[in-house]
Amino acid sequence: MAYKHTIDNDLCKGCGLCVSVCPKNVLEISNQVNNLGYFPAYQACPEDCIFCTTCCIMCPDVAISITKVVGEKAD
Repeated sequence: MAYKHTIDNDLCKGCGLCVSVCPKNVLEISNQVNNLGYFPAYQACPEDCIFCTTCCIMCPDVAISITKVVGEKAD
């Protein structure tokens, strides 16, 4: 089963909580500002993601989601 990890850049405030709990150090804070003036998180090493959902659970703004990809390969 394939999964897709998504961060909504316009919801992310760059608090870094997801970065601190990621067991594989996949996430980092971007050096580019989003539309609200924050530096959002992004997947620096997407190939290392184990889709554990810890980042989703920790995100106070519900900006991160992991979904099943049906009928196609994940990004």
